[in-house]
Amino acid sequence: MSARISHSLLDPYVGPKLQSLYPRLPIPTGFPPEGIVLIGHLSAIVGAIGLAYSTTYWWAGVLAAIGIVGNHLADCVDGTHARSTGQCRNGGELLDHFTDPLSFAYYLIGIGVACARLDLALVAVVCLFAIAVLTNIKAKLIGEFTLAKFGPTEFKAVLCLLGLTIAGSHASWNQLATPTGILTIAYVGLIVIGLVQLPIQLVRSVREVNRKGGAPDTSQWQLID
Repeated sequence: MSARISHSLLDPYVGPKLQSLYPRLPIPTGFPPEGIVLIGHLSAIVGAIGLAYSTTYWWAGVLAAIGIVGNHLADCVDGTHARSTGQCRNGGELLDHFTDPLSFAYYLIGIGVACARLDLALVAVVCLFAIAVLTNIKAKLIGEFTLAKFGPTEFKAVLCLLGLTIAGSHASWNQLATPTGILTIAYVGLIVIGLVQLPIQLVRSVREVNRKGGAPDTSQWQLID
């Protein structure tokens, strides 16, 4: 199992506060942590739907923020619930890591729909999964699952603020600050940041796995009839 190392700027402040809510949540002891992962995933879908309609209805931006916060809450307490009830399973961790990039993809596609820019959504999703694959392969090779300073928590925080900003912009009569205009500019900014960071992370990751990884795998594929 890979060690978990977070360089996140917000995790030290957000994570403990959300995890402290766990004893107050009405989660039955026998409820499987995989169920919490599923609830968090459904919450992410709600957030993505809110983002998709955020430029049409003011309340959709608020719905987006609620869905994203709900997803992050579930992401923070699923492991706590598993450890507290003795239900830690490899399958649960697999589901957790499998659904995380999917949730982010939903958000990015939702913004693309809201901006009527599915071309940008395609670029955003490809960049997202490239980073996700890079992170997981590096974790396998060096035994450390590492989160950057601007990681999932920071990304979700930006999306929450964006959703609330778009909701407030519906009350503005300034044609230069329309909901679609604000969202498109923010979307392009996020994509540019991702495209700049991807090659930087790739180079750093190659150097890191060469330095910290074990012996290279020189085995051949086993062909089974």
